[in-house]
Amino acid sequence: MNTYLFIYYLIQFCGHSWIFTNMIIRFLSFGKDSLADTFYSIGLVMRLCQSLSALELLHILVGIEENRFFPRFLQIMERIIILFVVITSQEEVQGKYIVCALFFLWTILDVVRYTYSMLSITGIYYPPLTWLNYTLWIPLYPLSIMAKAFAICVSLPYFESFGTYSTKLPFPFAFSIYFPYVLKMYLVMLFIGTYFIIKYLYSERKAHLGVSSIKKKRS
Repeated sequence: MNTYLFIYYLIQFCGHSWIFTNMIIRFLSFGKDSLADTFYSIGLVMRLCQSLSALELLHILVGIEENRFFPRFLQIMERIIILFVVITSQEEVQGKYIVCALFFLWTILDVVRYTYSMLSITGIYYPPLTWLNYTLWIPLYPLSIMAKAFAICVSLPYFESFGTYSTKLPFPFAFSIYFPYVLKMYLVMLFIGTYFIIKYLYSERKAHLGVSSIKKKRS
């Protein structure tokens, strides 16, 4: 199981490292023009990495990975919904700068997380990396939530215009599903779920870094 987990973390690390490197090189080479082309250049790899992340729920269920199921489920589903339902389904949204910002935030968090997880499997612990893994989310995760919310708001006019996913249910269900309303309800749920995720992340940080170190950093 340790060998399997190491390979899984290594694959995710390589995938997200490629995304991060690609984004940096493209920005240095093409400047702002590269931002609008982010999805077309790295979207496939990002979708593969986020699809593979669903395996982490199975890891928790079978007991080979120590994490709480519900917070991790919320984190994974947030990304899958935004990536596959909101961004991938609307070509007009794919060229927005918010997609680049969202991918950049996800990638930074995941490169650090998978590096830490990969080394932990081998019994290697670096205090600075441990601190970074359990601290980096404090500024970046709220930013990613705001970016997700902004991506939903940007996509709403296109879902309204094209009627994507909106449908009228056949008899005997005499009502229609208007997908922009579904997205607006999900937007509220996104912020509610954020509370539980942040509470979980904070408890994990407290457990791994210790109460004394947290008080020291605050002081």
